[in-house]
Amino acid sequence: MNKFGLFGKFTTKEADRDRLVAILLEAAESMKDLEECEVYIVSASEDEPNAVYVYEVWADESTHQASLTLESTQTLIKHAKPIITGMERICTLEPKGGKGISSHS
Repeated sequence: MNKFGLFGKFTTKEADRDRLVAILLEAAESMKDLEECEVYIVSASEDEPNAVYVYEVWADESTHQASLTLESTQTLIKHAKPIITGMERICTLEPKGGKGISSHS
């Protein structure tokens, strides 16, 4: 089975961006215990004061989908939803390897 990568963009009101970053970093922290999640990186855009990007790498797409049903994830979604003004799945990827990515399939 192939690894699953996702690059997404969240938008919020400029005043709420740091709050969204904090929520997404909390999500990243909760992913540390999930072996299936290899990478979860939260980045704020220097050019867009209301944009936050997330890059994720998972063992496969089904493990990503399963993570969305976890109680901890659902709680964070409830906190983030009111301040998110837009979401965009920029692309899905098939990670092949590199620093931070396990070499086994």
